[in-house]
Amino acid sequence: MFFYLSQFLSFIVMPLSICLILIIFGLIKIKKKLGIKFLSCGVILLLLFSNQFLSNEAINAWEPDYKVIATLSDYEYGIVLTGVTNLSKEIYDRTFFNKGADRATHAIQLYKLGKIKKILITGGQGLNPSNPNTEAELLRDFMLIAGVDEANIIIEQEAKNTYQNAIFTKEIFDREGIPLEQKHLLITSAFHMKRAKGCFDKAGLLTETFSVDYYGYNRKFDFPVLAYPDPYSIYIWQKLFKEWIGIIMYKVAGYI
Repeated sequence: MFFYLSQFLSFIVMPLSICLILIIFGLIKIKKKLGIKFLSCGVILLLLFSNQFLSNEAINAWEPDYKVIATLSDYEYGIVLTGVTNLSKEIYDRTFFNKGADRATHAIQLYKLGKIKKILITGGQGLNPSNPNTEAELLRDFMLIAGVDEANIIIEQEAKNTYQNAIFTKEIFDREGIPLEQKHLLITSAFHMKRAKGCFDKAGLLTETFSVDYYGYNRKFDFPVLAYPDPYSIYIWQKLFKEWIGIIMYKVAGYI
């Protein structure tokens, strides 16, 4: 029930859905003053959501600042959240990445630089996959090819959401006898870090954050950025709204 309610809200209150609802209602009632107002609001919101400058300002305000690798302490475990592979491809001899491959590649870099000694990858198959592999397995295979020692990789392949990432990771650490006061490095996308950190805090795991996979870029004032409508900007707002709804639903459910 919780999942379906979350998905329903994610559809209804998404920026593009809001614009389309307003525009469609406005067209239906176009002969009335109220219809013109709804149509105008829909078009104006669509222009605002498609503005590159505004979407970049919003995502930059939400994403945590990056951390310089040299300033990090050394950790025994880096915890890598999945959600970055394409499990809809029915070919099994490689890892297909979506946006977010930084979660794996930056973890490898941290391992090679000695900032983390071991990597715990958490994540199962998600919903309706056509690939029999779990995401944790696919990231592990990629890391092995990149030179990470198999003895230094632990996979958790049952979690289907961020809450389960945290709970199942704690279960593994409990079995391994890792003390609760030990701090780990949490590695996930910058836009997702607030929710992830909240879940791991709730689970009783001490973590330091290392955000990757940034959507924002340095502020620009050139004419295309300020004036040209861009569908990718709508995508950024969709990403933000979905994450905000996720955080609200997680708080209601007591996950964070």
